[in-house]
Amino acid sequence: MKAAVCHEFGQPLVVEDLILDPPQSGEVRVKVSACAICHSDIHYADGAWGGQLPAVYGHEASGTVLEVGPNVSNVKVGDPVVITLIRSCGTCFYCSQGDPNMCETVFPLDENGRLYDQDRNPVLQAMRTGAFAEEVVVHESQIVPIPSEMPKESASLLACGVITGLGAVVNTAKVPYGSNVVVIGCGGVGLNSIQGAVISGAKKIIAVDLVDSKLEAAKEFGATHTINPLNEDETGLVIDITDGRGADFVFVTVGSDKAIHQGMDMVRNSGSLVLVGMPAVGVKMVFEAVDFAAAAKKMMGSKMGTTNLQVDIPKLVELYEQGRLKLDELVTKTYQLEEINEAIDAVKRGEALRNVIVFE
Repeated sequence: MKAAVCHEFGQPLVVEDLILDPPQSGEVRVKVSACAICHSDIHYADGAWGGQLPAVYGHEASGTVLEVGPNVSNVKVGDPVVITLIRSCGTCFYCSQGDPNMCETVFPLDENGRLYDQDRNPVLQAMRTGAFAEEVVVHESQIVPIPSEMPKESASLLACGVITGLGAVVNTAKVPYGSNVVVIGCGGVGLNSIQGAVISGAKKIIAVDLVDSKLEAAKEFGATHTINPLNEDETGLVIDITDGRGADFVFVTVGSDKAIHQGMDMVRNSGSLVLVGMPAVGVKMVFEAVDFAAAAKKMMGSKMGTTNLQVDIPKLVELYEQGRLKLDELVTKTYQLEEINEAIDAVKRGEALRNVIVFE
């Protein structure tokens, strides 16, 4: 099986032949059709969050079920599916509280993966997926069936970028109708936060980014106002646009301490700052706590959009089929697996909303 393997942090991914063992109880083997490149893959491969090597990254994927292990009930061979990194048991404390993305169960796949090199040395399926590969073995909770006619490149985006960005607005913050919303960062996740604000009925949706082309994309996805901090006073403009108060909600979709500080200044009294992008390990925040408390501002984290896969993915597919959720427009370019370094470099240069590796 061909897969892109990272042997050293910050070093290029190399396509190699690997061995994928059959699925065990509750597990499914999937032939990967498409895998989008998320910034999280790049950060992990660069060593921003540590981790184990060698590893195969890629976690935003779609494909077709090839084989099911014992006790699998939600899919069958031949089903088209979205493949995600969210692995959940359905019965632990967090799952029972409606937070399957925080599941605390340790699965057999967490302790012993199914991927090996030709000498039977283990290779990590990073982020519980390892989808920069022709095939993956994942737990059945990580996959959701999708319509067979849905384009696989577009479907792959549902696995992370869409549920993370849109879910932060709809599930985590539960933005009410008529709210004023700021989204800092207009990459793939940020554009989906904008889409979430549109679906939620937000009144003013203010997009903030340093790249003008991304701001133009933000308008296409529903932003009512755009701000480039390189040329404008972003905080002052947000205050002006929101009748002198600041935004009800600010979503920071980039892992930047500077962006988080900016967001704090843009939130109105008793408003909410939502951290969507994941900063690197070691990033610290310092702020005047009394000012935050006295203004009754709220700060919350949002992991994977507080998504319940089996409920939310079908809803998103319906919105896509109704023309209310843009997915096709997020795909900038497709690449073959052997071109993965070129695809990643384009993402690093800010030239792509989502580049997608395709296998068919």
